[in-house]
Formats: sequence, C-alpha cells, structure tokens
Amino acid sequence: LYCRDRFLMKEWWVQVGLLSVPLLAVYLHIPPPKLSPALLSWRSSGGYFTYKEQNIFYRDSYGAVGSSDIVILLHGFPTSSYDWCKIWEGLTQRFHRVIALDFVGFGFSDKPRPHRYSIFEQASIVEGLVRHLGLHHQRINLLSHDYGDTVAQELLHRYEHNKTGSILINSLCLSNGVLSPFFLLPKILKDGGLLSPVITRLMNFFFFSRGLGAVFGPYTQPSQAEYWDMWTAVRTNDGNLVVDSILQYINQRKKHRDRWVGALMSTSVPLHLIYGPLDPVNPHPEFLQLYKKVLPMSTVSVLDDHISHYPQLEDPTGFLNAYLNFINSF
Repeated sequence: LYCRDRFLMKEWWVQVGLLSVPLLAVYLHIPPPKLSPALLSWRSSGGYFTYKEQNIFYRDSYGAVGSSDIVILLHGFPTSSYDWCKIWEGLTQRFHRVIALDFVGFGFSDKPRPHRYSIFEQASIVEGLVRHLGLHHQRINLLSHDYGDTVAQELLHRYEHNKTGSILINSLCLSNGVLSPFFLLPKILKDGGLLSPVITRLMNFFFFSRGLGAVFGPYTQPSQAEYWDMWTAVRTNDGNLVVDSILQYINQRKKHRDRWVGALMSTSVPLHLIYGPLDPVNPHPEFLQLYKKVLPMSTVSVLDDHISHYPQLEDPTGFLNAYLNFINSF
C-alpha cells in the first residue's frame, strides 16, 4: 500500500509537471499590454538613434527662448524616461533643450539577450546620444535618479579624466540613488544564480506593482493607470526577460565604488542632491548623514517627510522647484 501511494504521488507530480510546462510557455509568450494614450504620446514625441546596432529611444524638446542651457535626464531602475513626464513641461520653461533617453534594456529601447549590460555601456550610450545631437561641444547639465545616478557618476569620472568623447558637464544633480532594489529580491537576482532568470520571467503586474509600491510613500502611491504604464514600459520588447542581467549593476557598484564615489569627491562641478526622506532604499537619516560626510561640498534639498524613492513622480512641484533653485544658484 505504501509503495502504491508513493507511485501515485510520483505520477501526480509528473502530471503536474507536464501540465506546467505548456502553461509556463504560454505565460512567457503573453504579449505586452497595449500602450496607453499617455505612453503612445510619449513615444510618438521621441525618436531613435543607433548605438552599436541597438536602437535607443530618446526625447529632445526645445524649450525656453533666450536660454542656451541644456539638461539631460537619466532615469532609474526598473523604469524609463517616462519617469520625467511630470516635470518635463516645467523644465522646458527654463532650458533651451530638455533631453531624456531610455537606457538599453529599458523602456522603448532595444532589450537584447543574451547581453552583458553594464553602467559603462550606458554611459557610452549617453555620450553617443550627445554626439548624435551635435552637442558634444556644449556644456550639459545632468539630472539623474537611482540607476541613472551611477551612470552619471561614470560620465563624471570620464569628464574629470578628460576621456575622449566625454560629455562637458556643467552641473550634476542626483536624486535618491539606489543601494539595492530590494523589492525585486536582489539577493537571488543580483548574484545571477539559476533561480534569477526564472523569477524575472515569472514577474507579473501584481508582483511588479506590489514591489514598486514599496518604494513610494503611502500618500504618494501611483494610480493603477500609472502602474500599468510602468509595467507596460518594462514588458515592451520583452524587458522582463533581461531584468536579471541588468541587475548585475549592483555588483558593478561594489566593484567600482572607489571610481564612482571618487568622481563625486574630487569634482569641481556644481553638485546637488534632491532627496525624498521616506525612502526605504536610502533610509533617513543614515543615508543623508553619510552623503554629507562623504560629499560636504554638495548642496542638498530634502523634500517633505512623506516623499519616498521616486521624488520626481511623488512631488513633481517640490522636485522641480528644488532643481531650478540649484540651477539658478551658480
């Protein structure tokens, strides 16, 4: 009887396994959600340039008459240039050119796989965009968030060391730079183990929105439509299948910490931080105390107590005012 039960149990697991394989295959090939009117408008207002056979999406808006200032916006993980939509109009009233891109692997840009995603490559893509737009002799203001902060640090390192093709950086404003995107199980994902590609491929809207919601404040949560826009941007070009590869940047941050933190410590470029203090990724006050200790020359804007990890989306007015005050201070 015991042997028969074991046989039946084994047979049941085999049946479950055989059923799961086609279901999983169907799930992995579910097409991405359709673009909302807002996302369609964002994409149609932009264009593409080619970097080493990869199509990179960017937006480039002409703004303030009489200003020659240029700002380039560098988005965070796991989202896209659409993160800047709520302050875009305000920036065009101050800057002559407002430019943003989707890094390779993000948003509307190509998401190759297999591919060795790296901060160095993303920085080179930004430099490529600047050349493509004919702005390589112009001074550029960089405004970055999260993953984009690290890309900005690499760009700053190249500028400070007069690397060929480097951007002429006029100023740098960081915001809520990430330490570890814990809401996507980084311990499993960042080490590139066998479970990492499986977990990212099983990510769905429910888990994505729950995870991302954890880094927004309780009173500044995105609407359901906004969550869907973020998820749609991730799913476009099968971006959910490359998340585990992109997450290797956490290990890159550790490996190249001296290079990237050193760039901030040694620069004479005007430096600013806009900080949402409710951020669980960069907790207050420990993060701010460390930042001010390491970078005493940087100015800092701390937003309202209820603002968390996505300040440009949670408090666009406060974020924009803080940034423009910084820009107008030098």
